[in-house]
Amino acid sequence: MTDKMSNVTNDRRWLAMILLCLGELMIVLDTTIVNVALPSIREDLQFSESALAWVVNAYMLTFGGFLLLGGRLGDLYGHKKLFLIGLVLFTLASLACGVATTQGFLITARAVQGMGGAVVSAVALSLMMDLFTEPAERAKAMGVYGFVCAGGGSVGVLLGGLLTSTLSWHWNFLVNIPVGIAVYLLSARLLPAIHKPPAHPSLDVAGALTVTGSLLLAVYAIVNGNEAGWTSLQTLGLLAVAAVLMAAFILIESRIAAPLMPLGLFRHRNLSVSNLIGVLWAAAMFAWFFLSALYMQLVLAYTPMQVGLAFLPANLIMAAFSLGLSAKLVMRYGIRNCITVGMLLVTIGLALFIRAPVEGSFVIDVLPSMLLLGVGAGMALNPVLLAAMGDVAPSESGLASGVVNTSFMMGGALGLAILASLAGSRTSEMLAGGADQLAALTGGYQAAFVVGSIFGAVAVLASALLLKPVAMPTDADPHGAAPTPATGPAKDAA
Repeated sequence: MTDKMSNVTNDRRWLAMILLCLGELMIVLDTTIVNVALPSIREDLQFSESALAWVVNAYMLTFGGFLLLGGRLGDLYGHKKLFLIGLVLFTLASLACGVATTQGFLITARAVQGMGGAVVSAVALSLMMDLFTEPAERAKAMGVYGFVCAGGGSVGVLLGGLLTSTLSWHWNFLVNIPVGIAVYLLSARLLPAIHKPPAHPSLDVAGALTVTGSLLLAVYAIVNGNEAGWTSLQTLGLLAVAAVLMAAFILIESRIAAPLMPLGLFRHRNLSVSNLIGVLWAAAMFAWFFLSALYMQLVLAYTPMQVGLAFLPANLIMAAFSLGLSAKLVMRYGIRNCITVGMLLVTIGLALFIRAPVEGSFVIDVLPSMLLLGVGAGMALNPVLLAAMGDVAPSESGLASGVVNTSFMMGGALGLAILASLAGSRTSEMLAGGADQLAALTGGYQAAFVVGSIFGAVAVLASALLLKPVAMPTDADPHGAAPTPATGPAKDAA
C-alpha cells in the first residue's frame, strides 16, 4: 500500500512538473515567436526601426526588473499562488497584445506580459525545488526544464513563421490564451501549496521601483537618441535621472534588512564576472536575433516562415547542448574553458554577419553564423550560471542564479536599444548620402554587428582573464543534465 501511494505521489509530481514546463514554454515561445513577426508588426503599425525595438524591450525590461521581486513575492505569499497570478497576468496581457491596433497599446501590453512572465519564471524553479528534494531527481527535473527552455526557441521560430505567414502577427500572441487557461486550471489542482515564510518577511518595493525605473529611462533615452539628438536636453536629462535612480537603488540595497539584490553577493569574484559576461552576451545575442530577422525579411525578402526555418539550426543545437552536451564538456574541460571557447564562437558568428551583403544567400551568408552562434551559446550558457554559483553558499545559489538571469535580461534590453539605434542612425546617414534603401538597411545592420562583435570579444577576454577555476559539479544525473539549468531570460534569447 505504501509503495502504491508512493507511485501515485511520484506520478503527481511529474504531472505537476509538466505543467511548470508548459508555463515556462509560454514564456520562451513569446520571445522567439514575436521576433519572427517583427517586420510584419512594423509594417502594420507603422513603427520606425528604433521604435520597433520597444516591442522587445518593453517585455525584457519588465521581465528583468520584476524577476527578483517575483521570486521574493513567492517566498512571502506562496509559490503556487504567485505562479497562478503570473499565469493570469501573462494570459490577459497576451490577449491585449493580440487585439492591439496601435503602437502604444501593444508596447504597454508587452510590458505587462513581461511582469507576468517574470513571476511565472521566478517561482517555477522554486516549485520544482518543493516537488523534487532528492539530488538525482532534482537534476533530472532541471535537465528537462532546461531542455524545454532551449527547445521552446525552436518551436517558437517555426510557429511564429507559420502563424504570421498563414494568419497574421496577432495570432503569435493569441496562441497563448488556450494554453494559459489550460495550465491555470490544471495547476490549481495539481501544484503543491507549500509555503515556508522567510526569516525576513519584508518586501523591497523601493528597490524594485528604483532599478526598474532607472533601466526604463536609460533604454528610452538610448532608443530615442537618434531622433531627439544625443546631446539634447531630453537625452542627457533622462540619462541623468536614470543614474540617480540607480544610485538610489544601490543605497537602498546597502541599508535594508532583506534587499532585492544583496550587494554582498558581488564580493564573490566569479559571480561579478559572470554578471559582466551575461550582460555582454545578452547584448550581442538579443541584437543578433532582432537584427538578423530584419535583415532576412527586409533585405533578403524571406517570408516569416523562411526566417523561422533559418533560425532553426541554432535553436536545435542549443537544445541539444541543454540535454547533456554542455554538462559533459564542463566535466571534461572545465567551466572557464567552456565559457571562453563558447563566447569566442559566438563572437565569430556575429562577426560573419558584418559582411552580410544585399544579395546574400542562406548557405554562404546566414547558415555559417547560425551554426557558430548555436554551438557557442549552447556551450557557454549553462557554464556561465555554474560559474556564478561556484563560489557562493548553497543557500545563496537560487539568488545568484536570479541575479545572473536579471543581468541577461537587462543586458539584452540595453544592448538591443544601443545596436538598434546605431543601425537606424547608419541607415539614415547612407540614405542621406544617396544610397538605395536595401544598401542603407544592410549598412545599418553591418554597423550594429560590428559593435555586437566587440561585446562578444570583451566577454571572451573577461572569461579567459578574470574567471577563477571552479570545482566541477558532482550531482549531475546519469544522463548528463547539469545540476543547475539555464532558465528563463537566458534561454529566451535562443
